[in-house]
Amino acid sequence: MRTIFVLFDSLNRLALGAYGGQAIATPNFDRFAQRSVTFDTHYVGSLPCMPARRDMHTGRLNFMHRPWGPLEPFDNSYAKLLSENGIYTHIVSDHLHYFENGGTGYVSAFDSWDFIRGQEYDPIEVMVRPPVDRIRERFDGHHYPTDGLDAGKSATRSTTERDVWRRSRHAINTEFMLEEDDYPTAKCFNRAFNFLGLNGDADDWYLQIECFDPHEPFTAPERFRQAYNSGYNGKILDWPIYENVTNSAQEIAEIRGNYAALVAMCDEYFGRLLDWMDENDAWENTALILSTDHGFLLGEHEWWGKNKMPYYEEISHIPLMIAHPEATAMNGKRVKSLTQTTDLMPTILEFHGVNKPSETTSYSLGNLLRGKSGERQCAILGMFAGPICVTDGRYTYFRFPENLASDALPLYTVMPSHLEYQFSIEELQSAELSKPFDFTKGAPVMRMRMSGKIAETGVHCVQNWNGSTGLYDLESDPGQMNPIDDPETTKRMIAMIISELERHDAPIEIYAHYGLERQSLAGLATAVAN
Repeated sequence: MRTIFVLFDSLNRLALGAYGGQAIATPNFDRFAQRSVTFDTHYVGSLPCMPARRDMHTGRLNFMHRPWGPLEPFDNSYAKLLSENGIYTHIVSDHLHYFENGGTGYVSAFDSWDFIRGQEYDPIEVMVRPPVDRIRERFDGHHYPTDGLDAGKSATRSTTERDVWRRSRHAINTEFMLEEDDYPTAKCFNRAFNFLGLNGDADDWYLQIECFDPHEPFTAPERFRQAYNSGYNGKILDWPIYENVTNSAQEIAEIRGNYAALVAMCDEYFGRLLDWMDENDAWENTALILSTDHGFLLGEHEWWGKNKMPYYEEISHIPLMIAHPEATAMNGKRVKSLTQTTDLMPTILEFHGVNKPSETTSYSLGNLLRGKSGERQCAILGMFAGPICVTDGRYTYFRFPENLASDALPLYTVMPSHLEYQFSIEELQSAELSKPFDFTKGAPVMRMRMSGKIAETGVHCVQNWNGSTGLYDLESDPGQMNPIDDPETTKRMIAMIISELERHDAPIEIYAHYGLERQSLAGLATAVAN
């Protein structure tokens, strides 16, 4: 058995024609929907990037214990489990966060890996003295506030000085993306085809093709950009700051057009993989999975981005399509049952005959691929210390913390690292040894307080959001514009949150943080069912 998992970053579900999108032509994603199973009610778990990937590797949620960070030594990684059972694992990726402190352990869980340079602020080439004047000439200051580049000044608006530096690195990268083959997505698929060319006749392997696109910055080759030309004639706008929308209608159209161009590029290169599957009769012995880690707000709800606002449907409700050689009777069909990112891990293990570990709390999608019923009744999702969202597929309910202090919630880890940096000495000084959780395999962990200034938590969402806990009926209000008052449904959704916290052995502080009370398992089962 062979499996190819194609993971794009920030691929909005409604950008795909197969999910009802009309603004972008996605003939290859739609073509895949015709020979795969399309999951209509698929949700994220832990957010954003690395927490989502830890969910995928381990088959369990992690956002209630820790924010962004490495794989823990006690984590069960599907890549490592496959390898230990004789399945060769390989990843091709341009996801730069894997090679920062907070991404330690993920790619090294594979037998081998290819890393493509040049996404976001990862340099293609190093320029000690960047062409600041040329950057100012080409890039709009709204997305590229370069005032701090050459004089050490403080950053402007909602960016930090570090963010100014990051954006300048991307602007420099574009100096070296002259041909389409210079773009990271093209390089990712070219390296993947190299693996397939060498190993297409072999059996028992797993290939993960992981592209950072269409994550911002929305930079695509000219032929894709021309297809979504907005008529805008100003400087480059392709990396929206995560903030409220204050742009003109023309600027909004340009940013969305650049995102559309990047999605179109992803679609074309994915189509080349479908061509390879066709030409090599690989559908007979190879499973193919397509998904993403989360979506992205492109002006909906008057926001750009993610992380700083509630996990609206545009962020949390994501695409998933799976084709399997033994599920051809389901080709072209759609599954309405609720599924979640964590379910990918036991599914991939099942494809290769590997049992899921006892610590796994998710459900294999194997039965759904065979046309049977699914097991999942609900899904909770969120960022560490941010609001918890729960959905049963019909309703979504946001539960905000009662304690709004930025450092109110302690975290638990033995790998104290932020996105780019290790924990500070001050943070480490707060550490104390805590008893094991049910997934740490008897190992104690450190309990510590994290600085409230760190952006990879949900604290900023709590601080920025002027609303409150809210319930939405997705059947009558799919855009989540009008919260409803339904005490009985709210009670049931709260019981679902508590049930999932119990199943994941959530820290005791979580319950007080969100104004929740632990219940008996029997009482929880009754509340969820009702």
